[in-house]
Amino acid sequence: MSIPKTTINIIAGMAILLVVWQALILIGGYEEALFPPPLRVGEGILSLIADGTLFTHFQVSFLRFLAGYISAVILAIFLGLILGRMPLLWGVLNPIAQLIRPVSPVAWSPFIVLWFGIGNMPAIVIIFIASFFPVLLSTVSAVKNVDQTYLKIAQNFEMKGFELVKKIIFPAAFPYIANGLHIAVGTAWIFLVAGEMVGAQSGLGYLIVDARNSMRLDLVMAGILFIGVSGLLLDKAVGLFENWINKKWGRT
Repeated sequence: MSIPKTTINIIAGMAILLVVWQALILIGGYEEALFPPPLRVGEGILSLIADGTLFTHFQVSFLRFLAGYISAVILAIFLGLILGRMPLLWGVLNPIAQLIRPVSPVAWSPFIVLWFGIGNMPAIVIIFIASFFPVLLSTVSAVKNVDQTYLKIAQNFEMKGFELVKKIIFPAAFPYIANGLHIAVGTAWIFLVAGEMVGAQSGLGYLIVDARNSMRLDLVMAGILFIGVSGLLLDKAVGLFENWINKKWGRT
Protein backbone atom coordinates (compact mmCIF):
# COMPACT_ATOMS: atom_id res chain seq x y z
CA MET A 1 0.00 0.00 0.00
CA SER A 2 1.59 3.27 -1.14
CA ILE A 3 1.71 6.34 1.08
CA PRO A 4 0.03 9.46 -0.43
CA LYS A 5 2.45 12.07 -1.70
CA THR A 6 0.84 14.74 0.49
CA THR A 7 1.49 12.68 3.62
CA ILE A 8 5.12 12.16 2.61
CA ASN A 9 5.54 15.91 2.08
CA ILE A 10 4.06 16.70 5.49
CA ILE A 11 6.30 14.15 7.24
CA ALA A 12 9.38 15.46 5.40
CA GLY A 13 8.50 19.05 6.29
CA MET A 14 8.04 18.20 9.96
CA ALA A 15 11.34 16.31 10.01
CA ILE A 16 13.19 19.30 8.52
CA LEU A 17 11.56 21.59 11.08
CA LEU A 18 12.68 19.40 13.99
CA VAL A 19 16.25 19.15 12.64
CA VAL A 20 16.54 22.92 12.18
CA TRP A 21 14.98 23.50 15.60
CA GLN A 22 17.47 21.22 17.35
CA ALA A 23 20.37 22.65 15.33
CA LEU A 24 19.51 26.20 16.39
CA ILE A 25 19.59 25.15 20.04
CA LEU A 26 22.96 23.40 19.67
CA ILE A 27 24.55 26.22 17.66
CA GLY A 28 23.18 29.01 19.81
CA GLY A 29 23.82 27.24 23.10
CA TYR A 30 20.45 28.25 24.50
CA GLU A 31 19.29 27.07 27.92
CA GLU A 32 16.39 24.63 27.90
CA ALA A 33 14.39 27.02 30.07
CA LEU A 34 14.70 29.76 27.41
CA PHE A 35 14.42 27.67 24.23
CA PRO A 36 13.06 24.18 24.98
CA PRO A 37 14.27 21.41 22.64
CA PRO A 38 11.87 19.24 20.63
CA LEU A 39 12.10 16.30 23.05
CA ARG A 40 11.10 18.40 26.03
CA VAL A 41 8.25 20.01 24.10
CA GLY A 42 7.10 16.54 23.06
CA GLU A 43 7.00 15.56 26.72
CA GLY A 44 4.96 18.68 27.42
CA ILE A 45 2.47 17.77 24.70
CA LEU A 46 2.10 14.27 26.13
CA SER A 47 1.48 15.71 29.60
CA LEU A 48 -1.21 18.05 28.25
CA ILE A 49 -2.85 15.14 26.44
CA ALA A 50 -2.61 12.87 29.47
CA ASP A 51 -4.41 15.25 31.86
CA GLY A 52 -6.98 16.28 29.23
CA THR A 53 -5.98 19.95 29.27
CA LEU A 54 -5.12 20.09 25.58
CA PHE A 55 -8.36 18.49 24.44
CA THR A 56 -10.47 20.72 26.69
CA HIS A 57 -8.93 23.95 25.40
CA PHE A 58 -8.95 22.75 21.79
CA GLN A 59 -12.62 21.81 22.01
CA VAL A 60 -13.51 25.30 23.26
CA SER A 61 -11.44 27.01 20.54
CA PHE A 62 -12.77 24.73 17.80
CA LEU A 63 -16.42 25.34 18.71
CA ARG A 64 -15.81 29.09 18.78
CA PHE A 65 -14.10 28.84 15.41
CA LEU A 66 -16.93 26.84 13.82
CA ALA A 67 -19.59 29.24 15.08
CA GLY A 68 -17.82 32.35 13.80
CA TYR A 69 -16.41 30.91 10.58
CA ILE A 70 -19.50 29.10 9.29
CA SER A 71 -21.85 32.02 10.05
CA ALA A 72 -19.45 34.45 8.33
CA VAL A 73 -19.06 32.20 5.26
CA ILE A 74 -22.82 31.74 4.82
CA LEU A 75 -23.57 35.46 5.12
CA ALA A 76 -20.60 36.54 3.01
CA ILE A 77 -21.43 34.15 0.14
CA PHE A 78 -25.10 35.13 0.26
CA LEU A 79 -24.32 38.85 0.11
CA GLY A 80 -21.51 38.32 -2.40
CA LEU A 81 -23.80 36.52 -4.85
CA ILE A 82 -26.25 39.41 -4.64
CA LEU A 83 -23.76 42.29 -4.73
CA GLY A 84 -21.78 40.72 -7.55
CA ARG A 85 -24.89 41.03 -9.72
CA MET A 86 -25.56 44.62 -8.59
CA PRO A 87 -22.49 46.65 -9.66
CA LEU A 88 -24.03 50.03 -8.81
CA LEU A 89 -24.82 49.03 -5.23
CA TRP A 90 -21.41 47.34 -4.83
CA GLY A 91 -19.75 50.51 -6.12
CA VAL A 92 -21.27 52.34 -3.14
CA LEU A 93 -20.54 49.62 -0.56
CA ASN A 94 -17.06 48.66 -1.76
CA PRO A 95 -15.30 51.75 -0.29
CA ILE A 96 -16.94 51.01 3.07
CA ALA A 97 -15.76 47.38 2.95
CA GLN A 98 -12.25 48.45 1.95
CA LEU A 99 -12.19 50.93 4.85
CA ILE A 100 -13.22 48.38 7.49
CA ARG A 101 -11.38 45.34 6.08
CA PRO A 102 -7.78 46.36 7.00
CA VAL A 103 -8.70 47.00 10.64
CA SER A 104 -7.58 44.12 12.84
CA PRO A 105 -10.57 42.33 14.39
CA VAL A 106 -8.79 42.47 17.75
CA ALA A 107 -8.91 46.28 17.55
CA TRP A 108 -12.68 46.02 17.87
CA SER A 109 -12.41 43.99 21.09
CA PRO A 110 -13.23 46.90 23.51
CA PHE A 111 -16.50 47.53 21.66
CA ILE A 112 -17.19 43.83 21.20
CA VAL A 113 -16.91 43.22 24.95
CA LEU A 114 -19.20 46.17 25.68
CA TRP A 115 -21.80 45.05 23.14
CA PHE A 116 -21.68 41.27 23.61
CA GLY A 117 -20.36 40.87 27.16
CA ILE A 118 -17.80 38.30 28.23
CA GLY A 119 -17.65 34.59 27.46
CA ASN A 120 -17.65 32.94 24.06
CA MET A 121 -19.35 35.70 22.07
CA PRO A 122 -16.38 38.12 21.84
CA ALA A 123 -14.16 35.41 20.36
CA ILE A 124 -16.91 34.30 17.96
CA VAL A 125 -17.48 37.87 16.77
CA ILE A 126 -13.73 38.36 16.22
CA ILE A 127 -13.63 35.18 14.12
CA PHE A 128 -16.70 36.35 12.20
CA ILE A 129 -15.07 39.67 11.30
CA ALA A 130 -11.79 37.96 10.32
CA SER A 131 -13.62 35.48 8.07
CA PHE A 132 -16.27 37.71 6.55
CA PHE A 133 -14.34 40.09 4.32
CA PRO A 134 -12.04 37.60 2.52
CA VAL A 135 -15.05 35.48 1.54
CA LEU A 136 -17.22 38.47 0.64
CA LEU A 137 -14.61 40.08 -1.61
CA SER A 138 -13.68 36.82 -3.33
CA THR A 139 -17.37 36.02 -3.94
CA VAL A 140 -18.17 39.43 -5.41
CA SER A 141 -15.10 39.28 -7.65
CA ALA A 142 -15.94 35.73 -8.75
CA VAL A 143 -19.54 36.61 -9.61
CA LYS A 144 -18.48 39.70 -11.58
CA ASN A 145 -16.05 37.59 -13.61
CA VAL A 146 -18.35 34.68 -14.48
CA ASP A 147 -17.89 33.75 -18.14
CA GLN A 148 -20.45 35.60 -20.21
CA THR A 149 -20.97 32.45 -22.30
CA TYR A 150 -22.58 30.77 -19.29
CA LEU A 151 -24.89 33.73 -18.80
CA LYS A 152 -25.91 33.74 -22.45
CA ILE A 153 -26.72 30.03 -22.27
CA ALA A 154 -28.78 30.65 -19.13
CA GLN A 155 -30.58 33.45 -20.94
CA ASN A 156 -31.43 31.12 -23.81
CA PHE A 157 -32.96 28.69 -21.31
CA GLU A 158 -34.78 31.62 -19.66
CA MET A 159 -33.09 31.05 -16.31
CA LYS A 160 -33.66 33.89 -13.85
CA GLY A 161 -33.39 34.70 -10.18
CA PHE A 162 -32.59 31.88 -7.77
CA GLU A 163 -32.41 29.25 -10.53
CA LEU A 164 -29.77 31.29 -12.37
CA VAL A 165 -27.69 31.68 -9.22
CA LYS A 166 -28.03 28.04 -8.19
CA LYS A 167 -27.34 26.37 -11.53
CA ILE A 168 -24.98 28.82 -13.28
CA ILE A 169 -23.46 31.62 -11.23
CA PHE A 170 -22.58 29.82 -8.00
CA PRO A 171 -21.04 26.72 -9.65
CA ALA A 172 -19.04 28.91 -12.04
CA ALA A 173 -17.83 31.20 -9.23
CA PHE A 174 -17.12 28.53 -6.61
CA PRO A 175 -13.45 27.81 -7.53
CA TYR A 176 -12.65 31.47 -6.85
CA ILE A 177 -14.84 31.58 -3.76
CA ALA A 178 -12.84 28.62 -2.44
CA ASN A 179 -9.71 30.79 -2.45
CA GLY A 180 -11.49 33.13 -0.04
CA LEU A 181 -12.49 30.18 2.13
CA HIS A 182 -8.83 29.14 2.46
CA ILE A 183 -7.71 32.69 3.30
CA ALA A 184 -10.53 33.08 5.82
CA VAL A 185 -9.55 29.85 7.63
CA GLY A 186 -6.02 31.13 8.23
CA THR A 187 -6.98 34.63 9.31
CA ALA A 188 -9.85 33.42 11.52
CA TRP A 189 -7.66 30.87 13.32
CA ILE A 190 -4.93 33.49 13.90
CA PHE A 191 -7.31 36.03 15.35
CA LEU A 192 -9.15 33.42 17.41
CA VAL A 193 -5.95 32.63 19.26
CA ALA A 194 -5.07 36.33 19.55
CA GLY A 195 -8.51 37.07 20.97
CA GLU A 196 -8.21 34.25 23.50
CA MET A 197 -4.82 35.56 24.62
CA VAL A 198 -6.35 38.95 25.47
CA GLY A 199 -9.34 38.28 27.66
CA ALA A 200 -10.58 34.68 27.52
CA GLN A 201 -10.32 32.16 30.35
CA SER A 202 -10.22 29.10 28.10
CA GLY A 203 -9.02 28.02 24.69
CA LEU A 204 -5.61 27.51 23.08
CA GLY A 205 -4.69 31.18 23.34
CA TYR A 206 -5.40 31.14 27.06
CA LEU A 207 -3.38 27.93 27.37
CA ILE A 208 -0.30 29.74 26.01
CA VAL A 209 -0.78 32.76 28.29
CA ASP A 210 -1.28 30.54 31.34
CA ALA A 211 1.86 28.53 30.52
CA ARG A 212 3.83 31.75 30.01
CA ASN A 213 2.73 33.08 33.40
CA SER A 214 3.93 29.81 34.92
CA MET A 215 7.28 30.12 33.07
CA ARG A 216 6.64 26.79 31.33
CA LEU A 217 8.03 27.67 27.92
CA ASP A 218 7.91 24.02 26.89
CA LEU A 219 4.13 24.18 27.24
CA VAL A 220 4.09 27.52 25.44
CA MET A 221 5.93 25.93 22.53
CA ALA A 222 3.62 22.90 22.73
CA GLY A 223 0.62 25.18 22.42
CA ILE A 224 2.19 27.01 19.47
CA LEU A 225 2.88 23.73 17.65
CA PHE A 226 -0.62 22.45 18.27
CA ILE A 227 -2.11 25.71 17.00
CA GLY A 228 -0.03 25.41 13.83
CA VAL A 229 -1.00 21.78 13.28
CA SER A 230 -4.66 22.56 13.91
CA GLY A 231 -4.56 25.42 11.40
CA LEU A 232 -2.99 23.10 8.82
CA LEU A 233 -5.69 20.47 9.37
CA LEU A 234 -8.46 23.05 9.11
CA ASP A 235 -7.07 24.27 5.80
CA LYS A 236 -6.89 20.67 4.57
CA ALA A 237 -10.51 20.18 5.65
CA VAL A 238 -11.55 23.15 3.50
CA GLY A 239 -9.57 21.61 0.65
CA LEU A 240 -11.44 18.31 1.06
CA PHE A 241 -14.75 20.18 1.03
CA GLU A 242 -13.67 22.00 -2.14
CA ASN A 243 -12.73 18.71 -3.82
CA TRP A 244 -16.05 17.16 -2.79
CA ILE A 245 -17.98 20.04 -4.34
CA ASN A 246 -15.91 19.86 -7.52
CA LYS A 247 -16.51 16.11 -7.82
CA LYS A 248 -20.23 16.61 -7.22
CA TRP A 249 -20.33 19.12 -10.06
CA GLY A 250 -18.15 16.97 -12.32
CA ARG A 251 -15.07 19.19 -12.34
CA THR A 252 -12.62 16.46 -11.29
